[in-house]
Amino acid sequence: MDFNFTTLGTASALPTKGRYPSAHVLNIRGRLFLIDCGEGTQMLLFKYGFSILKIDNIFLSHLHGDHCFGIFGLLSSMGMKGRTSKLTIHAPAAFKGILDMFLHHFEGDAIKYEIVHNVLEGSVRGELNKIFESRNIEGYSFPLNHRVPTYGFLFREKIPPLNVVKSKIEEYHLTLKEIALLKSGQDVDRGDEGMLRAEEFTYKPFKPRSFAYCSDTAPFKELVNVVAGVDLLYHEATFANDLEATAKTTFHSTATDAALLAKDAGVKGLVIGHYSSRYSSVDHLKEEAQAIFENVYLASKGEKFEVPLERLSK
Repeated sequence: MDFNFTTLGTASALPTKGRYPSAHVLNIRGRLFLIDCGEGTQMLLFKYGFSILKIDNIFLSHLHGDHCFGIFGLLSSMGMKGRTSKLTIHAPAAFKGILDMFLHHFEGDAIKYEIVHNVLEGSVRGELNKIFESRNIEGYSFPLNHRVPTYGFLFREKIPPLNVVKSKIEEYHLTLKEIALLKSGQDVDRGDEGMLRAEEFTYKPFKPRSFAYCSDTAPFKELVNVVAGVDLLYHEATFANDLEATAKTTFHSTATDAALLAKDAGVKGLVIGHYSSRYSSVDHLKEEAQAIFENVYLASKGEKFEVPLERLSK
C-alpha cells in the first residue's frame, strides 16, 4: 500500500535554472493528490511519470503566483486529454475569480469535465477542518501564518478494521458471526463457556500513516499540536538563519524554524523546501536544521519520500 510524497517544484517566489515553483504529489494507495501548482507543474508531472488524469483533487495552499500559476495549463491539458471525471480544487475563497476568468476567457468550451471549487475556510490557528474523506483516507486543512489567507494540509490513513488472531479461530472454533462481532470490537458471550474478549482475540493489522504540509508560514505555537506525531512533515525553509529578520518580515520560516517545529511536534521525518533563489546550494539549510532535528531531507526535483507500512501482529 503506497504512501509517498514526491517533491517537484522546490523554489520560492522566483524560480531558478534548476528549481521550479511549488508543486508536489502525495500518493496514498495509488490515489494521487497534487499539492500546490506553480508554473511548469504539468511539465514536471509528465517528466516524472504522473498521469494528470489520475489526479482528482488539487490542494492550493494560497494564491501567491508561485503556488498557483501552473493551474491554467494543467486544467487545459486535462481537457485536451479528454478528461470527463470531476476535479475538485481545494483553495481559498478568492480562487473563484481566478477560475471564472480562466473558464470565461480561455477554455470554457473545451472543458467537458466538472470543476468543483471547495473553499478553504477557517482562521483560528490550530483548528483542523476536514475537507476530504474516502474509505481509507481523511484530509484536513488548517490556517497558517502568512501575508494572505494560507492553509496547510494534513492527510491521515483511517484506523483499519480489526483482524482476528488466526490461531484463535481454530482454537475456539469461532463461527462467522462471532468473527464478525469480534472484528467490530464487540465481545462474544458464550454463556457457560465464558466471554470472548475482543481485545484478546483481535489486533490492528497496521499503523495508520500521516503526512502534513506547511508552506508558506511564519512560526506560531499552535502549529505544534496540529502536526504532532506525523510520519512525514513538509515545511518551508525559505531562508537560512542569517536572514531570520527577513523571514519574519515576509512571514516565512528559516531552516531552524522548521527543525524546531519537527522536534517539538515529535514528527518522524522532515522535508524542507521552498528555497530562496539567492541560494545556488541548499546544503547549509540542511546542516542548520540537522543541528536541531536529525531526520531532515532536502526537497529536490523528482525526489520521492516513502512512508513505509508498519504491520502489526498479535
